[in-house]
Amino acid sequence: MAAVEKYPGGVEDGQVITDRPTSATPDPERHRLAQADAGEQDWRAWGPYLSERAWGTVREDYSEHGTAWDYFPHDHARSRAYRWNEDGMAGVCDDRQTFCFALALWNGRDPILKERMFGLGGDGGNHGEDAKEYWWYLDSTPTHSWMRWRYHYPQAAFPYDELVAVNALRGRDDTEYELVDTGIFDDDRYWAVTVDYAKASPTDLCILVTVANRGDRDETLHVLPSLWFRNTWAWGLPGGDRVPKLVGTGSRLVGEHWVLGQLLLEGDGEPTPLLCDNDTNAERLWGLPGRSPYPKDGINDHVVNGAATVNPDREGTKGALHYVLDVPAGGQRQIRLRLTRTAPPPGGAPPAPADLGDDFETVLWARRAEANHFFAGVIPAGASADEALVARQAIAGLMWGKQFYHFDVKRWLEGDPGSAPPPAGRRHGRNSHWWHMTSFDVISMPDPWEYPWYAAWDLAFHCVSIARVDPGFAKAQLLLLLREWYLHPNGQIPAYEWAFGDVNPPVHAWAALKVFEIDGSRDHEFLARVLQKLLLNFTWWVNRKDTGGNNVFEGGFLGLDNVGPFDRSAALPVAGVLEQSDGTGWMAMYALNLLDMAIVLAEHDRAYVDTATKFFEHFAYIAAAAYDQGLWDDEDAFFYDVLRLADGSQVPLKVRSVVGLLPLAAVTRLTARTLRRLPELGARLRWFLTNRPEYADVIGARRLGPDGRQQRLLSMVGPEQVVRLLARMLDTDEFLSEYGLRTLSRAHLDKPFTVTLGGQEFSVGYEPAESTSGLFGGNSNWRGPIWMPTNFLLISALRDHAAFFGDDLQVEYPTRSGRKCTLDEIADDLSARLISLFTRDDWGRRPIYGAAQLFQTHPDWRDLISFPEYFHGDNGAGLGAWHQTGWTALVADLILTRRRGPGPETRMSGRDRAQ
Repeated sequence: MAAVEKYPGGVEDGQVITDRPTSATPDPERHRLAQADAGEQDWRAWGPYLSERAWGTVREDYSEHGTAWDYFPHDHARSRAYRWNEDGMAGVCDDRQTFCFALALWNGRDPILKERMFGLGGDGGNHGEDAKEYWWYLDSTPTHSWMRWRYHYPQAAFPYDELVAVNALRGRDDTEYELVDTGIFDDDRYWAVTVDYAKASPTDLCILVTVANRGDRDETLHVLPSLWFRNTWAWGLPGGDRVPKLVGTGSRLVGEHWVLGQLLLEGDGEPTPLLCDNDTNAERLWGLPGRSPYPKDGINDHVVNGAATVNPDREGTKGALHYVLDVPAGGQRQIRLRLTRTAPPPGGAPPAPADLGDDFETVLWARRAEANHFFAGVIPAGASADEALVARQAIAGLMWGKQFYHFDVKRWLEGDPGSAPPPAGRRHGRNSHWWHMTSFDVISMPDPWEYPWYAAWDLAFHCVSIARVDPGFAKAQLLLLLREWYLHPNGQIPAYEWAFGDVNPPVHAWAALKVFEIDGSRDHEFLARVLQKLLLNFTWWVNRKDTGGNNVFEGGFLGLDNVGPFDRSAALPVAGVLEQSDGTGWMAMYALNLLDMAIVLAEHDRAYVDTATKFFEHFAYIAAAAYDQGLWDDEDAFFYDVLRLADGSQVPLKVRSVVGLLPLAAVTRLTARTLRRLPELGARLRWFLTNRPEYADVIGARRLGPDGRQQRLLSMVGPEQVVRLLARMLDTDEFLSEYGLRTLSRAHLDKPFTVTLGGQEFSVGYEPAESTSGLFGGNSNWRGPIWMPTNFLLISALRDHAAFFGDDLQVEYPTRSGRKCTLDEIADDLSARLISLFTRDDWGRRPIYGAAQLFQTHPDWRDLISFPEYFHGDNGAGLGAWHQTGWTALVADLILTRRRGPGPETRMSGRDRAQ
C-alpha cells in the first residue's frame, strides 16, 4: 500500500472494473456511439486528433530532394507555422482541426517550453526514427467521452544536446541511447503529469490536469494549457485570408471563428493569459520580417527568457493560461479547465462563467464510471486483471492514434500563392503521380510520433481491433481509403505519404471481412461497397504486379522491408524478375477474401454469383502457379522467392523467412450449405476437378464438417504440405520463440544465406533485434524480430485450417517435442505467447521492457504499457517505434477472443515448451 500512497492517481485509478453489465444494463457510451452513427449527436466531433509530431513530415517538406527531417527540424517547430496540420502534447482538436488544445510545460531549467515531444529523425537515430520521451495513452472510450494521458517530465534540464550527440556516435551495432540512460530520472526527480478529459456534451470538455512531484525536494512547475487556431490564413489561397481571434481576460481565453463560433477555455485559480500569433518567426529562422510582431514562439520566449514577445493587448491566434505551481516533495497540484463551444451572449456581453465546481466533478466521475462500465462489456470476465489492463491501454492507444490528416497533393506539388514556388524537381519527384489525392479526414495512424501519417496496410490491422469497440468507425476507415480522392484512378490503394505509390500487402479485403464478422455479419451494404472498389484494386495487382502473366506476383517490399538479401523495391542487381512467395501468397489470400465476400453477398443478391466463380478460379490459378513456377521447394518444404533471369534460368533465394510462411494465410472452406445455396459455384468446382485435374491439390481436399456434411478446402498449402511447412514454423531452432513467431529463421544465425549476383555478394543473417543492415532505411528491421501483424495472420490461418481438419490433424508442437496438438491448441498457445510479451511473468516483469529496471520494478512505471513496433526474437524486448499501438493493439483482440469463454489456461508450461 505504501507504493500506492506514494504514487496517487496511478493507472489503477479509473480502470477498476467492479461490475459486469448484463443485456438489461444501460450503457451510456454505447448510446453515444449509436447517436454518433445515426447522425443525431456528433460525439466524435472533438477528439485526440492533434498529432504528437508535425515537423519532419513529408507534408511540411518543400525541399528539392525530399529531405523532410532537415527541411523542418525540431528546432524550427516552436517558431514556424505548419502548413498542413499541428502538433502538441495531450492534444485535442475538432475533426477539421479549426482549433487545437494541448499542454505546455516548463520546469524552470529547460532552454525551451516543452510543447511537443522530442526525438531523433532518420538521420539522427542509429536505428531510425526514435522518440526520446516517455508518455502513455492510458484510457479512451470510442467517442472520447473519457480519456486519460500520462507524461513523465524530468525536473532537471532536458538533455537535448546529449541525446543528439551520443546517438550520433553510435552505429547500427550499438543500442539506442535513451532518455532513461542519461540518469535524469534518478531519485524520482520528475513530474508525473496526468491529463483527464470528460465530455459534458460533444462540444463541452472538462479537463483535469494533475501534476505530481515525485522527487524529494520542493519544486516549481509552469503549466500552460494552450489554445490556438490552425493557420489557414498565411498561404495566400483565394478567400482564405480571414483571421480568427483569441482574447485573454482573467482566467479565460475566448476565441472567435466565423465557422466554429465562440470558443471558451476557462481555468480555475488565477493564471495569467498570454497571447501571440500562430505565425512564423521569420526573423529568428531566416533574418526576414514576419507577419506578426508576436509570432508563434512568443509565449516560449516570454516564459523562458522574460522577453516582451506576447501581445500586451492580450489578443492573437495562439494563447495560454500560465500557471506557476509550487509543489512540495511527494505532493501534487491540480488544475481544472473547461473547453466549450458556446453561443455568443447578446449585446457583446462576455460569456457566462464555465462551471468548474460541482458540475465539473459530476461529469468527470460519471464519464469515468461509464468508461469502466463500457469496458466491462468489452473485456471478457475470463481475462486476468493484468490482461484487462493491457487490453484497455491497447484500445486507448488506438483511440489516441486517431489523427486529423490534411494533405492536398496537387497544392503541395504546386506550392501556395503566398509562398515561394517549390523547386521544379518536385513536380517529378515524390508522390507526383498522386496529384488527385486530397485528404481532409480523421484517420487512424500507426504511431502519432514516429509514423504520424496513415499507412494503408497498418490501417487494415488497426480496424480489426477498433471494430471490437467502434465498428462504425472501423468500417468508415476501410471505406475511406477506397474513395475516389484516395484510390488512384488506376486502382492502386495509397501506401503512405513517404511514397504513396509503394506497394503494401493487399489486406484490405481480409480486414473488411473481419470487421464485417465482428459487427455481427449484418452490414451487407458495407461489404458490397468494399467489394466494388476492391475489384479495381485486384485488377491493378494483376495488371501491374504479374509481369510474366503467369499468376505469380512481384510487388516489391510488401511491408517486409529488410528481410531479403537485397532491397525488393529497388532495381534488381541483375536483369530479371523477382517472383515473390509472399506476393503470390498475398494475392491467393486476396482472391479467397473476395470469393468469401461474394459468397456472403450472393445469398442476398444472385448477381454476385459470377464474382464468386471468378475469384474461385483466380485463386486456383494463383495457388497452382506457385508450385508450377518453382516457389515451393519440396526438399526444404518451404516457399522461397525466385529470381527469374533474362535467359530464363532461375535463382531460388533460399531465405527461410516469414515470406515463405505467408502462403498459409491463403485458405478458406466451401461448406455443403454454400454449395447447395449457390449451385453455379458448385457446378464450376466440379467442372474444374473433372477438366482441370492439375488444380486438385489446391481445391480438391474434402472431408466431413462438424454438421456431418462434406466441405471443401481451398488452400495454397495442401494437406500434405501444411504438415511439413508447420514443422518448420513450429521449430524452436527456426521460427518459434518463447514470445511468438520470428520473422526470420534462427537457423540463419549460424548459416546466413548468401548469394552472388552481378558480381556482388548479398547476405541475410538472423538478427533478433534491430538490424545492423541499412538496406532499406528508417525503422526497417525485420531480420529476426517478432512482428505482431504476421503472427496474427498466421494464427488466423491456423484456425481456418483447424475449422476444416478439426481434431483429426495433430502436429508436433514444438517440433521434435513428441507432443501432438491440434491446430486450434497451437493457435491458442501462440496467442498466449504474444500476450505474455505484455503481461507480468512469475517474477513480476514484462518482457517488452527487457532489462530496463525502471520500467520493470518501479511502481509508478511498471503498469504503464507501451506498444512497440516489434519485439526481440529471443527475449521479447520491445523495439522500433514505441507507440505503435496501431497493429500491436492486435494483442487486445487476442485477449478478447481467447478469454471470451471460461475455458482453462492453454499456455504451455516452460517445461513443455522446452521439450
